[in-house]
Amino acid sequence: MRIARPINRREMLSQAANGFGAVALAALLQDRAFGADQIPAAASQSPMGPRPSHFPAKAKSVIFLFMDGGPSQVDTFDPKPRLAKENGQKIKMDVPPTQFDNVGSVLKSPWEFKPYGKSGIPVSELFPNVGQCVDDLCIIRSMVADHSEHTNANYFMHSGLGMQGRPSMGAWATYGLGSVSQDLPGFVVLHSGMIPSGGVDCFTSGFLPATFQGSLFRAGRSPVADLELGEVTPERQRRMMGLMRGLDGHMMAKAGPEDKLEASISNYELAFRMQTAVPELVDIKGESEATRKLYGLDQEHTKIYGQQCLVARRMVERGVRFIELLCPAVGADRWDQHGNLKEGHEKNAAAVDVPIAGLLIDLKSRGLLDSTLVVWTGEFGRTPMAQGSNGRDHNPFGFSMWMAGGGIKGGTVYGATDDYGYYAIENKVTVHDMHATMLHLLGMDHKRLTYRFSGRDMRLTDLYGEVVHSILA
Repeated sequence: MRIARPINRREMLSQAANGFGAVALAALLQDRAFGADQIPAAASQSPMGPRPSHFPAKAKSVIFLFMDGGPSQVDTFDPKPRLAKENGQKIKMDVPPTQFDNVGSVLKSPWEFKPYGKSGIPVSELFPNVGQCVDDLCIIRSMVADHSEHTNANYFMHSGLGMQGRPSMGAWATYGLGSVSQDLPGFVVLHSGMIPSGGVDCFTSGFLPATFQGSLFRAGRSPVADLELGEVTPERQRRMMGLMRGLDGHMMAKAGPEDKLEASISNYELAFRMQTAVPELVDIKGESEATRKLYGLDQEHTKIYGQQCLVARRMVERGVRFIELLCPAVGADRWDQHGNLKEGHEKNAAAVDVPIAGLLIDLKSRGLLDSTLVVWTGEFGRTPMAQGSNGRDHNPFGFSMWMAGGGIKGGTVYGATDDYGYYAIENKVTVHDMHATMLHLLGMDHKRLTYRFSGRDMRLTDLYGEVVHSILA
């Protein structure tokens, strides 16, 4: 009779490895973030799968309307009668050196303001349609930033640091929460015609895994390169993906977990699913004529941005976590009017006013505004005195932005600038405060959302930032 040889510890661990994995898998499948009943099976295996928030969230998604170039606060949402009274005179306050150090006389706004809604909040005639939605907006008139040059200011607005390389807020949001949508990226940038100064590094994942990088979608029916399968059949594509998955899995088994390889596998698989999901997303044939008109698709100057706003709404419906819209090209230099303020701001406003109002109205009518945080801002504001004779220079010391939906107290104004609209003097809100508040509405404590890098726990708000509770519903 043959007696079995006892196995040693190394052999036992080797033979029982699959069993240990099964025990771990069973535990993970009880966690909603990995495989509970409410989450699709594909999500349980994805690094972009939805994860629990720190506390109950008011907002599920963010739509970030970035007004590249710096809209003038005193010409949009912060009326200053003193500018009209002293138009053409030397400004009666000390001013710091401006970006181009070309300080002219006080320049009144070329546009009138009128009160809108039950709240009676004044809005410039540049935005008559957004003005109709003012009861859903919280207008913050006391924003301050750290940089007065476009590239640094854009990095700062997006990542909390005025240098390239840090993760964008969209990357942080998806890192912390994942995304409900498993067929579309969790962080999408809708390219309406102009990339901000600083380039696509404004949307980078930085030191976070590459899975959380912003995906750039162009306007039109082919928003993503190489979307069509061409001569490759879906079945052949699936076999190719299966082979790649097997090879990558074999490599990871030998080399161990590796962020870049895992991100590459995840991105290849997502790209495969996008080949079906993206054409359906941008196919708006099923939208009613009333909806198309609401977004301005019937007008040439609003059509591009209107389509992107409509696609943003459709992304929210499909569970995309963070969507950023870039400005359209209108024949003027973004919102950056160092000269010819009237023509430049009017062209920029005309291209986005109807679509933004349409987006707010449509989200609200579908019951989506309560769970969608909409944010409108530039990287800084403009000076109340002229640059040259008819422009305005950069001003990071006091400017306006607004938020709507997603737990925001609508029909309100927060903070104030001085009588000229130059400096924030009441309830200053920093970019770090803005980021902290956005994460709070998504159910995330900005101090707990960290990633270990270069020997320290990094976060979007760095060492700063406070939630602005006064603007929350």
